Amino acid sequence: MRSIRPLLTAASAVAALTLTATACGPSEENAGDKPSAPATAQSPADKLRIPEDLKDRLKEHGIDVDKWRDGEWRNWDRDKWLREAKDFVNPIIEDLWNPDRMREAERPDQPVGEEDISGDAGKTDPTPEPVRAKAVAPKYHANAPESGKVFFDGPEGSMVCSATVVQDPAHPGKSNMVWTAGHCVHKGKKGGWYRNIAFVPSYNDSGLSTADLEKATREQIAPYGVWWADWVKTSDQWIAQGASTGGAGAPYDFAVIQVTPEKGGTGKSLEETVGSALPVQFNAPAVAKIASLEATGYPAAPPFDGQKMFQCSDKPGRLSLKAEQPTMYRIGCTMTGGSSGGGWVAKGSDGKPALVSNTSIGPSSAGWLAGPRRGAGAKSLFDAGRKKYAGQEAPLRRGGGPPPPLSRVRPSRSTTDRPSDH
Repeated sequence: MRSIRPLLTAASAVAALTLTATACGPSEENAGDKPSAPATAQSPADKLRIPEDLKDRLKEHGIDVDKWRDGEWRNWDRDKWLREAKDFVNPIIEDLWNPDRMREAERPDQPVGEEDISGDAGKTDPTPEPVRAKAVAPKYHANAPESGKVFFDGPEGSMVCSATVVQDPAHPGKSNMVWTAGHCVHKGKKGGWYRNIAFVPSYNDSGLSTADLEKATREQIAPYGVWWADWVKTSDQWIAQGASTGGAGAPYDFAVIQVTPEKGGTGKSLEETVGSALPVQFNAPAVAKIASLEATGYPAAPPFDGQKMFQCSDKPGRLSLKAEQPTMYRIGCTMTGGSSGGGWVAKGSDGKPALVSNTSIGPSSAGWLAGPRRGAGAKSLFDAGRKKYAGQEAPLRRGGGPPPPLSRVRPSRSTTDRPSDH
């Protein structure tokens, strides 16, 4: 899974270490291979029916829909990817994220080299003591209803992060906004937007074991539905600086996702569906003013398996990667890859829980996590999404929003079947 990006602290950057990436990673064959479907089965995309006017609109965004539905979305030629990534377009392919694909999205197994980090200018606090992650009691919806998983496809295969439902001031009580890490939606300086981005609130709500999940239905794994990204925005700094290892771009590693239900839903927004959303706290307080931060996520690197929700609580310290960049929050926590993007919650100015950060990076030793402090840049990013949808009803698109999904036609296969081309 593409989650916590490993890094070295400034103090240990001089040591020759090999880190293991604890981000999301491949669970499929090599990217770029042509999909092959048996004659007895059809992939979900084979059933798509697309109006001609929609084809033209998507082609304006660099997507040839006829090729896309035949598996072109799996073409990760770098030049083509970058060329098409100028605008984010995320056509819905119904049932693509079935139980098998969701369960098997994993971290990469290949180690990565050391990324040198320097210039902290003495702002970094001592490394915190590890805090053992505690399992959230099922059902997760009763204890952390705003939390869930983000699934997406990249060059390395199908990947996963954690995320949080947040309030949308433009639609009080009816938000369709999700907060996660920038590296969960965009590759950074060496790539573009990821594809097939979708959010699953309260994934595996009942806390089923991995063995039981192999027999679970989609409704058991995703009881509150699968919500596809309509629109995504991350920071310009992440796009320009971000890397899959080390701390590059980490102080700006956040993103906002506007979602829509895969199958049209009941007309209810995401917030109405899950029954809750957290306010986002900007102008983040200094670490000295925060008694405790609670991080939530779905860690997947050993000893975890990515199928269950965990939390850590700790008083934060500071982590500074470069003197000219904002300091980050850092807490002791043993959560591993898969927890990136997961929300960090503290008491807001009104004394109620508020989202103040998200998991971004951590060491391969899995003793601590760091997340960005949200300031003016994060608020600007959030406001852009809020204003884009301010005049539209939630959750349905109205007027000049992004292109609608390719189809609402359900493929003629059980939702528990695995697509034949994956």
